[in-house]
Amino acid sequence: MIFGLLFAGEMAETAIWIMPRPRKSAKTPALQNETPNKPISLRTLGEYLDLSPATISLVLNNAPGVRSIPQETRDRVMAAAKKFDYRPSFYARSLRGQRSFLIGVLVPELSDGYSVHILDGMEEILMEEGYFYLTASHRRKADLIEEYPRLLMDRSVEGFLVIDTALQHGLPLPAIAVPGHRNIPGVTNIVLDHRRAAELSLRHLHQLGHRRIAFMRGRPSSSDAEDRWKSLMAVSRELGIEVSPELIMQVENATSTPELGYPITNELLQRTRNFTAIVAFNDLAAVGAIRALRNHGLRVPEDVSVVGFDDFEAAAYYNPSLTTIRQPLREMGYMAARLLLAKIRGEKELPPEVPIVPELIIRESTLPPPSASARKR
Repeated sequence: MIFGLLFAGEMAETAIWIMPRPRKSAKTPALQNETPNKPISLRTLGEYLDLSPATISLVLNNAPGVRSIPQETRDRVMAAAKKFDYRPSFYARSLRGQRSFLIGVLVPELSDGYSVHILDGMEEILMEEGYFYLTASHRRKADLIEEYPRLLMDRSVEGFLVIDTALQHGLPLPAIAVPGHRNIPGVTNIVLDHRRAAELSLRHLHQLGHRRIAFMRGRPSSSDAEDRWKSLMAVSRELGIEVSPELIMQVENATSTPELGYPITNELLQRTRNFTAIVAFNDLAAVGAIRALRNHGLRVPEDVSVVGFDDFEAAAYYNPSLTTIRQPLREMGYMAARLLLAKIRGEKELPPEVPIVPELIIRESTLPPPSASARKR
């Protein structure tokens, strides 16, 4: 089990006006009699700055309404806090509000590219709102997926962000799943519109002239795999694209490297070369597929076109750059965090599912298929 902890500051719950305090007498300057190395109080810091403790708290918490405070005042507060090593009492704040300001996050593994991009967006919102988060990596083990929420609740988390994790039942706290495909009471799912994604990728290949297309099917443990596969098969039928069993590749491993697509494409090429395009499970699998194709003397896209999925940052810099389906993972992380905090605060009722619209990004890895005569040479 891996727990990650991020300090995200404190959140003030009410707007507070700047209130100067009466100046101290020159005979008794603030902090004059403070014991060295002893933490100072907010009140003492206020006396030193000639500001109310409420104003100082507003600045240090970077709370809503802080922009109404002059920048010069904010700079003075931050400088004094640094000078005297002042740290607000998170424990006292949580006791007063009966809040922990902790969020539990479940991920398959911390190094997974999909999870990393969602976490990136999620943590930005949590930091702004003054929340810590604890991250538990379960490696897709069913017993850990069952146990970790209990361990996180023992640490007083207020809600859960669940990333690429197949939940079997509801959780006793507010929860957002990214992506989530099961209708579980109390869990709001953020999910890409896979039907639309399949239409974009397959119509693109179909319009280019591809009819013999090889498909990668994701591992069942991946949250998106089943919905993505069903959507691809449904759109293939609509377009009249025959899906031959010999052109189906089953992803076997859970690595976050091009190894995801390399061995299964090698196996495909040992069976047949009678295809002109590959729809990869994700961008990393697409990169592995391209390497396997090249090892067998095939060019991408002149001989075989390849379409990826996700549009990670590096997709535009591969050789060739990848045509892919973009799902805005970082924005999905933003949305998940905002919805969870709204749910925790009871601000609004959320629908069971929040759809995300994909986008086709056309780059260098797709072209019309070679002519029949060219394929025979």
